[in-house]
Amino acid sequence: MVARLVQLAGSPVGRSSIKINILIVYKGLNYETSVTGPGKKVLFANKKTSSAQNFTRLSAIDTMRGIVMVLMAMDHASYAFNAARYARDSYMWYPAGAEIPAAQFLTRWVTHLCAPTFLFLAGFVLALSVARRQARGEPERGIDRDIFIRGIFIVLLDPFWMSIGFGGNMTFQVLYAIGASFCLMVPLRRLGPVVLCLICFGLFFFGEGLAQLAVGSGDGQQQGPFGVLLITGLQKVMGVFVLYPLLPWLAYMLIGWVCGKVMLSQEPFYAVRFFAMAGVISLIVFLIVRGFNHYGNMWLYRYDNSIPQWLHVSKYPPSLSFAALELGFMFLILAFLFAWYRNRKPSPAHPLQVFGRTPLFFYIIHVHLLAAASWLLNMHQTGGLTETYLATVAALLVLYPLCRWYGHLKQAHPQSLLHYL
Repeated sequence: MVARLVQLAGSPVGRSSIKINILIVYKGLNYETSVTGPGKKVLFANKKTSSAQNFTRLSAIDTMRGIVMVLMAMDHASYAFNAARYARDSYMWYPAGAEIPAAQFLTRWVTHLCAPTFLFLAGFVLALSVARRQARGEPERGIDRDIFIRGIFIVLLDPFWMSIGFGGNMTFQVLYAIGASFCLMVPLRRLGPVVLCLICFGLFFFGEGLAQLAVGSGDGQQQGPFGVLLITGLQKVMGVFVLYPLLPWLAYMLIGWVCGKVMLSQEPFYAVRFFAMAGVISLIVFLIVRGFNHYGNMWLYRYDNSIPQWLHVSKYPPSLSFAALELGFMFLILAFLFAWYRNRKPSPAHPLQVFGRTPLFFYIIHVHLLAAASWLLNMHQTGGLTETYLATVAALLVLYPLCRWYGHLKQAHPQSLLHYL
């Protein structure tokens, strides 16, 4: 698209043709553009715009992130305060057919939305960011360097910082999955959307087959480090417990990247229709896979027709039924948010907007805040759901001014090292 714009700007066409093409880039990449005169190149400037469509895109994404930050805070408040926290979302942790406590289960289950949304939106925003930098004429090597450095930085946060808040045992969790996926996006972003879709859906549909091969290769013994790091997780590798294996979670970033590229390539982009259709299709896939109750459930099967059994899908490692269910809900929420912000300008002080604009900063301090509070109050894993919900509200009240301050600080220093956080 950029090459086409420059070509048109240098050719003997009317001003209206140039204006139309500039509008496409403006809407797709959140740019204002200008022309120096007849026959001159188009100048791209990264400025704020008042376009309703751009407000819709940014606000919907930030609010979606804000929603999952709040849910994640509740999950980690439960980890810190809840003695009866229910986390049996793996075939290795769930006794077949055991009763599922509804309230504890649903408190945990709603937070399943967090990790898939983190990975999806990371890929989605990465596609927009790369396109913006390419339109400014930045070299590909510099873009690759920044993506890789950010990925390594995020990976290292898990074992060396987040593990402290989670009890001191070195663990690869969601930041490992996000950071390592960023590193892989350096070469993968050069592939076309069709190829990336094939890789993505291949990982979704054949992830259980890969897990079976990895488990079988161990002959009942522990798998090798690559099998644990890349495919199954749930074991230690060189003293680090792997909870989020890379390849299954990479698929979520890939689908986010592809959706971002689709948004940039279509004008106009009907976000509400696109995400609503994607959500309905995903939920239909979930009903089929969970209904057949065999392949695609990562050995965590449904033992009756109760709602908890239908929703009790495998997150560790993520199954096809898990992916279809969580992506389905995420797509439908995004469709609603895009519709909601179609003619509304959000308040930058809204808590969901504040949390959604500072997700990594929120993440790296909220776990430690909750853990410290539970120990100082002598309530570590001794309470119940009431304590969990109260701790969640208290943590959000403390985090709100901190995230708002950090958001202003980062905005004031866009070229500093803060952009990695």
